[in-house]
This record gives sequence, structure tokens and C-alpha cells, in this order.
Amino acid sequence: MPKKHLDFMNNLELMYRAGDYVFVHAGVRPGVPIEEQDPEDLIWIRERFLDSRNNFSAFIVHGYSTAREPEIRHNRIGSDTGAYATSILTCLVLEGTDRRFITTQP
Repeated sequence: MPKKHLDFMNNLELMYRAGDYVFVHAGVRPGVPIEEQDPEDLIWIRERFLDSRNNFSAFIVHGYSTAREPEIRHNRIGSDTGAYATSILTCLVLEGTDRRFITTQP
């Protein structure tokens, strides 16, 4: 892999906030303020986050847990459609208050 690609990957933030949205790889731990999240949870958490009905201080956008189509809940959007196995890559587009998805077809 080219050095500039490695540098890019090594310098990525584990969490990115834009307005009312927080973007993470896996999710956040329910009951823990967004600013105090453990990096391990941002990368690896699954069931405790996915099953949570908590309202977080932001709308969480995540991947890591695959589904046949994007999952939209009252507190999160899961956009991982398992491209590595399905060849279906899904992208969430946020424009103002509108949300839509762009999805490849195998």
C-alpha cells in the first residue's frame, strides 16, 4: 500500500461529528457521553449498541454490523450492507434535513 494511503488510514479520527450526526465504525456505548466513549467501543461494540433504545446526544451513523439493507432507527443508521460478501456497497447521503442512500447492485 502506498505510504500516503497508510498515512491517511493511520491518521483517521475514530469519531467524526457533523451537526446532529456522529459517525463511527461500530457504535457507541449506551449511557456514556459521546465525548467520553472508549476507542475500543467505537471500533468493536455490537449488541449493547444495536439493541439500545437510548437517545444519544447525536444521531449515530455506523457500519460494522451488516444487514441486507440500511437500518434506520430512531437513534442510529447502520449503513453496512456487507460489500465484501455481497458486492452491495451502500452510501448514506445527508443534504440538509434529507437522507437518502446510494447503493451499488451486484
